[in-house]
Amino acid sequence: MSALAWLTQLLEVLAALALAPLFLGWVNACRAWLQNRSAPSLLLPYHGIRKLFHKDAVIADCASPLFRMAPYVVFGAMVAAAAVIPSMGTGLPFRSAADAIALVGLFAIARVFMSLAAMDIGTAFGTLGARREMMVGFLAEPALLMVIFVASLISATTALPLIAERLAVQAPALYPSLAFTAVAFTMVLLAENARIPVDNPATHLELTMIHEAMLLEYSARHLALMEWAAALKLFNYACIGFALFVPWGTSLGDAGLGALAISIPVLAGKLAVAGVWLALLETVSAKLRVFRAPEFLSTAFLFAVLGLLVHLLLGA
Repeated sequence: MSALAWLTQLLEVLAALALAPLFLGWVNACRAWLQNRSAPSLLLPYHGIRKLFHKDAVIADCASPLFRMAPYVVFGAMVAAAAVIPSMGTGLPFRSAADAIALVGLFAIARVFMSLAAMDIGTAFGTLGARREMMVGFLAEPALLMVIFVASLISATTALPLIAERLAVQAPALYPSLAFTAVAFTMVLLAENARIPVDNPATHLELTMIHEAMLLEYSARHLALMEWAAALKLFNYACIGFALFVPWGTSLGDAGLGALAISIPVLAGKLAVAGVWLALLETVSAKLRVFRAPEFLSTAFLFAVLGLLVHLLLGA
């Protein structure tokens, strides 16, 4: 592999670590503006993470080593996922091994460890949140895999960098199958990242929490890693959407330093538009009851299946 490929890989990981909290802050600010409220600072997620890293951790006496290990595993899984998603360029050193199915597996590993850690202490709200999280994951993963399969059939590969590269070099065309899967992917993104209408990241009502209920027993550096991992997950999902549906503007293969330099502001622009779109969706949506979440994700799966059928039957 060339030095440019390793440089692209390093820039993508560093950009994910640095921009994920900023992207989360941008979404929160856009949501506040759309709701006619005073927007928090874009740097607020950075301040929260920095403050938590400087505090002393309080851990329950009955906590097992799994509880202490889970934040590092979850954070490591999100960083590994960021390393295989072509956010800036497709000429990554491990792109032949960057299988989209393995990427879904990384998200599953993070979910399982987070849920096990939430149940480890034995509190009611942690166990409740873990069960709801596993329910959402059980329904969201098939829909996400179906979305990826449609893009894989169009590009004849399951490697996400190669999918983005082959979709980017094709002649501009309207793919109804990708339109259906884009709707499904948006619904999965909202559910997997604990956003409205499936979950409310700003809620303080324990009985309605999903993601936040699993973090109630964490503090200090452990909570900081969990919050940072949540921001990375949102960033990763946004970059997966860019690779599947708007791959233009990324550096293709060994295109050179010029193309890589252009891909940086292009990524920033895509994130800005995605943040506004996500905030708009949350503003016009209402929080669903927990038992309506399966219906929401079943609809996402049906949209993905429709996309697959349209591609298989019509070749479009």
